[in-house]
Amino acid sequence: MGYYDDHSPASQSQKNKKRWVMPTIVGGILGAVLVLLALPALVQTDLLPYDITIPEDESGLVDEDQNLTGNTTRSVQVDVTTQVTEVVEKVTPSVVGVVNLQSQQNFWEQGGESSSQEAGVGSGVIYKEEDGTAYVVTNHHVIEGANEIEVVLSDETRVPAELVGSDLFTDLAVLRMSGEQVEHVAEIGSSDNLKVGEPAIAIGNPLGLRFSGSVTKGVISGKQRAIPQDFNGDGLEDWQAEVIQTDAAINPGNSGGALINIEGQLIGINSMKIAQSAVEGIGFSIPIDSAVPIINELEQFGQVNRPYIGIEAYGLNEVPMSEWNNTLNLPEEVEGGLYIRSIRQMSPAAKAGLEPLDVITELDGQPVENIIDLRKYLYEEKDAGEELEVTYYRNGEQNTVTVTLGSQQ
Repeated sequence: MGYYDDHSPASQSQKNKKRWVMPTIVGGILGAVLVLLALPALVQTDLLPYDITIPEDESGLVDEDQNLTGNTTRSVQVDVTTQVTEVVEKVTPSVVGVVNLQSQQNFWEQGGESSSQEAGVGSGVIYKEEDGTAYVVTNHHVIEGANEIEVVLSDETRVPAELVGSDLFTDLAVLRMSGEQVEHVAEIGSSDNLKVGEPAIAIGNPLGLRFSGSVTKGVISGKQRAIPQDFNGDGLEDWQAEVIQTDAAINPGNSGGALINIEGQLIGINSMKIAQSAVEGIGFSIPIDSAVPIINELEQFGQVNRPYIGIEAYGLNEVPMSEWNNTLNLPEEVEGGLYIRSIRQMSPAAKAGLEPLDVITELDGQPVENIIDLRKYLYEEKDAGEELEVTYYRNGEQNTVTVTLGSQQ
């Protein structure tokens, strides 16, 4: 005959369950209290699927001591003012559009009269204003070939501008215009003390005036980058521009615009961008410390007065080996140099006795291997009227001659 054993394991389990009833009730009450206390914080995090509003009193003011009830939403205003927005607001009026106008003949009208049409649009920076005249720096390639130039201010006002001077090698140009409507002049900073990784802000007109005053932000990606340039399209490097690299987006139309630091100071003039589909975030800017002397010289003289030697030359690495060995008769120890192809009549080189087929190996004792080395040394270390000691080889023999440099007009 079966029976019920009060001391069986099942009976003992029921007793244990009864012991947990009271703690469970107490825990549930405490949990509910904690949820009510945390409810305002949950509302602010938008985790709740419904809206909760703090009720207003009769005066229309919110009573923060009241409980949260109802379904009405509350509007929240956020102040997004930052140092970046402040400097952009400050600098933007000094960044302008630069319109290149070129004459085009109209053969359909009587007399075949010409009219000026827009050939391109770039950017510029107002860097100076005095005696009612404002000065704008932009890129040489932005105004190249222009018959007329217009400057478009940040409020879309168009002001006629005059070209003061431009320079191919540095890609800089200076414009002059009326300063009557100029609101702000950019503050010149320094590019020499830039640090890789510090913030950089680009302001300009990418893709034309429709997107005027566009702002992009990034960092300084690199300093003193050497970018080869081919001015005449012959496939040979004519110059190497030393530029600042940034990942702030720089697109066509940004050329001539401002690169500024977090203090709102002008640290560069945007100039070039690697336009390849596989490359993103690589833009270039002319360092302001390199640009200022050129700007001052353009403003004063209308051109950059550089020393002139008067030769057409190529690096030996561009000369066929057969000509190197058979025509130039260079000794084996000569591994590089500058091969003179032609010399201009009455030039400083001609007056000093240099001849075609001479191979220059040193300038003032400094090795030289290509035309860029020659130009860098002349343009950065020498002035017109100074003497230059040239070491060269002719018919396998080493010679030295002193050249008195002229002025390149």
